[in-house]
Amino acid sequence: MAKKMHNAITDVPGIKVGQAQDDEALTGCTVIMCEKGAVAGVDQRGGGPGSREIALLNPVNHIEKIYAVMLSGGSAFGLDAASGVVQYLDEKGIGYDIRVTKIPIVPSVILNDLFIGNPKIRPDAEMGYQACLKASVKPPAEGNFGAGTGATVGKILGPTQAMKAGIGTASMEIGAGVIVGAIVAVNAIGDVIDPENGQIVAGARSVKKGPLKVGEGMFADALKVMRGLVGRTLLSLASRQNTVIGVVATNAKFDKPQATKMAQMAQNGVVRAIRPANTLHDGDTMFSMATGKKKADVNIVGAFAAQVVSQAILRSVHAAIGAGGYPAISDLK
Repeated sequence: MAKKMHNAITDVPGIKVGQAQDDEALTGCTVIMCEKGAVAGVDQRGGGPGSREIALLNPVNHIEKIYAVMLSGGSAFGLDAASGVVQYLDEKGIGYDIRVTKIPIVPSVILNDLFIGNPKIRPDAEMGYQACLKASVKPPAEGNFGAGTGATVGKILGPTQAMKAGIGTASMEIGAGVIVGAIVAVNAIGDVIDPENGQIVAGARSVKKGPLKVGEGMFADALKVMRGLVGRTLLSLASRQNTVIGVVATNAKFDKPQATKMAQMAQNGVVRAIRPANTLHDGDTMFSMATGKKKADVNIVGAFAAQVVSQAILRSVHAAIGAGGYPAISDLK
């Protein structure tokens, strides 16, 4: 009997997702967990990343499996949320076995949401632990949840013209029982683009008065803005607020080099759906997790990984709700 799909990363066998957030401070974290361990890789293209336990994912290094990935708001402060995941897994005896104990391997990456909500409240170890307690195989909530709670997009013209984004997830079965899924928190300096038609879905709004209306002239278009003197000036001011972070998972059986290639190809989904992407002012990072024993060609899995990443990005802005003075798609008339 075919597995029922829910268009979520939790469709991948072995993957659980848990989220916790502070809705008043507008920040949160999302844990992607594989308690049996997953072969992992990472692709980090943004010029301003904040991360933990990334080096061990290099294919030449010894550790092969990880047990969770933490996506968090709070900028560098939010890296503390991963400590809560380590505590949770330690209590369950899950991790890399060194005989005297098992060490939970939990890579983490953050986005900067300190410009919205309360910058003095950030995800910490307790919030990370709470996210683990909520982890399940159910489809995770999208929009203003977890690491997407304080996420915004289209910041090239500053916060007054930006829009609310969030976290999104997507999946697909690509044949022979192989499943690919992604979850992405979208906090980009650029615009979100529909890859099917090249149209801006959410991003920097034009500087104009009156009600928000979808249509010609609704969006400023970040690339057009960047061509001018105003855009070059504002780019530096918006340079500390950005990053797209996520995880792509599959039930295929991959080694570390293959998992790394999957992460690299998955990041192409960011490039397709965010314009511009991977700038020095972003910390764009994509993890991969291979949980299963299905035989698959990494080229095929990677190609569809890019697609589910793009879909997850689109879902993140469609599910978002206006907050902190930032309107969402649902607020546009």
